[in-house]
Amino acid sequence: MWPPARTHPDNSFYGLAIGFTVVAGAVAVGGVSGGAFNPAVAFGATLIGLFAWANIRLYLVGCLAGGAAAGAAFRWLNPDDA
Repeated sequence: MWPPARTHPDNSFYGLAIGFTVVAGAVAVGGVSGGAFNPAVAFGATLIGLFAWANIRLYLVGCLAGGAAAGAAFRWLNPDDA
């Protein structure tokens, strides 16, 4: 059932959980990836000069491949929800 808030109407902590997940990812691998956890961030950081234009392909392919892997894992783990 989507959205999850319907099944848990009194839970307002979804945003907090997502925020802490992003912070944990930034702390864990931010030094390696530059904090580019989605294509928009990678493109924006490249526009303002934080990343080299020659490397934008790596960031975009990495982000999109990670998203595709997450989608495939979701469908594999939840065949009835897809």
